[in-house]
Amino acid sequence: MTDLAHIRNFAIIAHIDHGKSTLADRMIQICGGLSAREMKEQVLDSMDIERERGITIKAQTVRLMYKAGDGETYQLNLMDTPGHVDFSYEVSRSLAACEGSLLVVDATQGVEAQTLANVYLAIDNDHEIVPVLNKIDLPAAEPDRIKEQITEVIGLDTDGALAISAKTGDGVGEVLESLVQRLPPPTGDADAPLKALLVDSWYDAYLGVMILVRVHDGVLRKGMKIRMMAAGTLHQVEQVGVFTPKLERVDQLGPGEVGYITAAIKTVADTGVGDTITEDKRQTAAALPGFQPSVPVVFSGLFPVDSADYEDLRSSLEKLHLNDASFHYQAETSAALGFGFRCGFLGLLHLEIVQERLEREFDLDLITTMPSVIYRMHMNDGTVKEMHNPVDMPDPVHIDHMEEPWIKATIMVPDEYLGGILALCTERRGEQLDLTYVGSRAMAVYRLPLNEVVIDFYDRLKSTSRGYASFDYEMVGYDLGDLVKVSILINAEPVDALSFIVHANHAETRGRAICERLKDLIPRQLFKIAIQAAIGGRVIARTTVSAMRKDVTAKCYGGDVSRKRKLLDKQKKGKKRMRQFGNVEIPQSAFLAALKTSDD
Repeated sequence: MTDLAHIRNFAIIAHIDHGKSTLADRMIQICGGLSAREMKEQVLDSMDIERERGITIKAQTVRLMYKAGDGETYQLNLMDTPGHVDFSYEVSRSLAACEGSLLVVDATQGVEAQTLANVYLAIDNDHEIVPVLNKIDLPAAEPDRIKEQITEVIGLDTDGALAISAKTGDGVGEVLESLVQRLPPPTGDADAPLKALLVDSWYDAYLGVMILVRVHDGVLRKGMKIRMMAAGTLHQVEQVGVFTPKLERVDQLGPGEVGYITAAIKTVADTGVGDTITEDKRQTAAALPGFQPSVPVVFSGLFPVDSADYEDLRSSLEKLHLNDASFHYQAETSAALGFGFRCGFLGLLHLEIVQERLEREFDLDLITTMPSVIYRMHMNDGTVKEMHNPVDMPDPVHIDHMEEPWIKATIMVPDEYLGGILALCTERRGEQLDLTYVGSRAMAVYRLPLNEVVIDFYDRLKSTSRGYASFDYEMVGYDLGDLVKVSILINAEPVDALSFIVHANHAETRGRAICERLKDLIPRQLFKIAIQAAIGGRVIARTTVSAMRKDVTAKCYGGDVSRKRKLLDKQKKGKKRMRQFGNVEIPQSAFLAALKTSDD
């Protein structure tokens, strides 16, 4: 068992693309975690989708053995965390298992929105923070200016900040030395009853459910009978090991150590993240505080393009849920799209990633309905109901008032694009809370309704600022909203998959935009098709798809004009009857295109 004084647990935190995974690569190389032949770029980003997009989605852990300058060998437990706001729950879990953090800041771009969010998470966990300026090999790097910025914005002392290039490996040795010198060792008692934190769990096809644990007190051994304190379940430990980053079995995990265990657990649902693991015979007196469960904020329906794939979609969601317990799903039906599932996500990127994984890993063709958020309806009888799907909205007569979720958004943007960003936030019903400057960058803090953000706010933000703006948000609660449900009717038949909830002031423009778009997407029939947007019984927008004209008089060569008149009148009657009974088949492509709404 390693002496506590020779263990260091730390996380690498940063904004997206500031070099966390590359720095982790260099550390693994220097400590000899992998041979040169086994090494590849972003070795900890194991999913194909992570490597293609160049982002980290799942936090990963590695144990490295480092021989310090004082001749002692230290055990470093490194956690590489995601940078994107949708995966901040991964970051908070990793930070709870560590005593210190490396704050990586790009020396060319400086402090960004997610840098701030992650630093505050680390400060909440009482971490010792070591600032690291990365990418100093680039000609545009300005380490001195960025140091001032870190002091000004975050309030961290940057006298001991390290300047490195994770790509070339320059300065990474000093980072390892300063970890050993500046970060505190963990505390714990090996003789006390076992108390370990369940940091993460995922499904492995060969080993079943694997659990990532951080031991606080006691010793975790193979063959031990353990109890999950919150779930109340009993299991026998079959395997104990660590990631180096390869799987390596060990006999036991002592206080302060991070590793994995397997215990023939069938489903990830039995292993609640944040649970406390203790020995069944000698239980610890008090459980660890644990984490807040991840709460989905964006809901969307997933339907198979071919309804015969419904069972495949169900089993695919079950398998994916084993590896990502943060998204939720339940079965639903739609008159237009058939059988499918209503799924809850942590944000739009999370929705995109889950959808892409379903299509790629399970070979499914999917239709995604318009993303919506959770609304609270205060009914006339005093009850409060939550609504995830606009289709479930009851008659407005029974609703006293409705509340919608609001967020506090922090946007950092270069000065020249500030005007466009402020106009965008105002257009989306934003309320400005703060506007400060850090050098030539502005930091705007806004309160925004979440349903205005989930559709295409991020895309508009990036295009308005030429990609230079960074954006981070946190939920701040619910507020009263003048909200209405807009239904889309085609030939007087409501299409539930296209209905949406919107603020009353924006209902007409949003409704008209969808009607215009559908007019171009629905194929013409032999009769006119009316496309309408309505709030209750009141139509607020309408377009018409004109009928195709069939030439019924083609066979009349000359002769009396009354023959032609007779045929045209007969056609008119037939069209009138078709308009009464004719069904309009909306092609799947029309759904997909109509849902990609934009106010542009």
